[in-house]
Amino acid sequence: MLAVSGGLDSMSLLDLAASVSKRRACSLVVATFDHASGRHAARAASLATRTALSLGIPVVVGRSGDNARTEAAWRAARWGFLHAVARSTNAVILTAHTRDDQVETVLMRALRGAGARGLAGLRAASDVRRPLVEVRRDELHAYAKARGLHWLDDPTNSQPAYLRNRIRRDLLPSLLQARPTLESELFAIGDRAAEWRREVTALVDAGIRSEVRRNAGNALTLDVLADDLANYPEESLCVIWPELAARVGLALDRRGTRRAAEFTAEGRVGGRIQVSGGWELMRSRGHFELRRDVLAAANRDAQALRSPMTWDRWTFASTTTTPVADPWRAVLPRDDSLQVRAWRPGDRLTIRRGDHLITRKVKYFLSDAGISGHIRARWPVVLAGNEVVWIPGVRRSDAAAARSGGPLVTYACDYLDRRS
Repeated sequence: MLAVSGGLDSMSLLDLAASVSKRRACSLVVATFDHASGRHAARAASLATRTALSLGIPVVVGRSGDNARTEAAWRAARWGFLHAVARSTNAVILTAHTRDDQVETVLMRALRGAGARGLAGLRAASDVRRPLVEVRRDELHAYAKARGLHWLDDPTNSQPAYLRNRIRRDLLPSLLQARPTLESELFAIGDRAAEWRREVTALVDAGIRSEVRRNAGNALTLDVLADDLANYPEESLCVIWPELAARVGLALDRRGTRRAAEFTAEGRVGGRIQVSGGWELMRSRGHFELRRDVLAAANRDAQALRSPMTWDRWTFASTTTTPVADPWRAVLPRDDSLQVRAWRPGDRLTIRRGDHLITRKVKYFLSDAGISGHIRARWPVVLAGNEVVWIPGVRRSDAAAARSGGPLVTYACDYLDRRS
């Protein structure tokens, strides 16, 4: 999937890819995004579309739905669109970033005090491919002229309000006058930083057991075995955690990195901290969990209970086995009212105590069962109508089967990863 903006670099990429695809039988699709920032943005998207179609390449066009005016907002909207198209077409994203883009990126990040991870810039390992990152912009310009390509120059590239423009037009040329080797030095720094990142990735893969998964809300979550982090000093953890966080798409900032390292050494079971960008880190008896939106699981919409089904880490299926005293099995009414969702504060379960039925909060049952904060926020409950009738693996309601006298069904639940 070619990310084509209508500018010189991406129109050159489109032409090159079209030539290569004829020889190598590649399948191509073009994605172009109209930022809705004015007439130029619409013209650029139109040029990319017409050119791609003239080459026989299908096009997907996106358009911003808001009035974003910042670089960060434009970038977020554009990348969200590109990744969505890549997923829907099962494609690899190719961009037209050049050597000049990499040099500018490394310099920008150095000015911001970035560490080795950040200094890798566009050379960092990624699911986005950048086939032109070793090609200079003036070389692409010569290629485009020789091929008679058409492109549109983005008028925002000349506006000094944007940091990259100031670096490209003013700062970097001045620095190069004073130090002509600076460009090659910055590029080499990026390469060395990228190699450092690859080595860190290999070390973490070899020495730290972790798992990336998607919860029922399709959000990425990272589980890390606590024992594998136990013997690392804090400074090493400040290297390890950004690598681990990157596996769920989180770029830890300096503060978040330090907080994660300190929490690894000092955090108590059941504790949690905020790290960066709305993410939190939680500690269980055996694991650390990095996830987004701590309350998201508890507030998910209920799903109809059916057989078989998988809900987060739990599976449900009807069975003929008698429940006896197994809390992982329950006899429930066979009707359409059965639902499963994460428990919520205030949920209660009815149990028998002596000759009386009483209700008790679900959170107390979870505590009694030793279910820690790491997993508790997403533990499921099964409801019949509005009544909690089963906490899988913990307790059934004593009133669950004694309802209207209608048909019953026995459900079995299995926790796919019993690592609490």
